[in-house]
Amino acid sequence: MGEYSLGDALRNFLNKSQLKGSIQALQIEEVWEQIMGKTVARYTDKIQIHGHTLYVNTSVAPLRQELLYQKDKIIQRVNEALGENVIKEVIIK
Repeated sequence: MGEYSLGDALRNFLNKSQLKGSIQALQIEEVWEQIMGKTVARYTDKIQIHGHTLYVNTSVAPLRQELLYQKDKIIQRVNEALGENVIKEVIIK
C-alpha cells in the first residue's frame, strides 16, 4: 500500500466527492472582488458552481448585461483562480 500525504488524500477525496463544487464556490466567493473588481463584487448576489458551470446572480440589469459580454473573460479568470480548468460555462441570472 502506497503512502499519501494528508494534502494528497484530501484532494483525492474532494475530487471524488460532491463537496468539490461547494468548496470551489467558496474559494471563488473569497476572491471574486479581486477577479472582477469591487463594483461587480458589490452587486453580485450569489455565486454557485454546479458541475462545470458557474452561476452568477445579480439584480442589477446593466451589470447582468455587461457580465453576459464578459463570459469568456470570467471563465478564464475563475479557472486561473482555481488553478485548474473547472469552469466551461457561465450563466448570468
